[in-house]
Amino acid sequence: MFLAAEEVAQSTFSAFDPFVLVLTVLIAFGFIRLVIAPKKNKFAIGFAFVSLAVFVFMDVIMIKGW
Repeated sequence: MFLAAEEVAQSTFSAFDPFVLVLTVLIAFGFIRLVIAPKKNKFAIGFAFVSLAVFVFMDVIMIKGW
């Protein structure tokens, strides 16, 4: 019983985590749409790529803490 209580105490899951995952999916969807668009906006593609990289990194760190 104490071991189970200790596992729950170490979990870093919060109510904000699902929102971060949803935002990552939305950024990925927008990045894909920018890349396949016939008229390319290089600044928007770069900004979306950096944002996606940051959010994916946050997701990896967040999920490792669960």
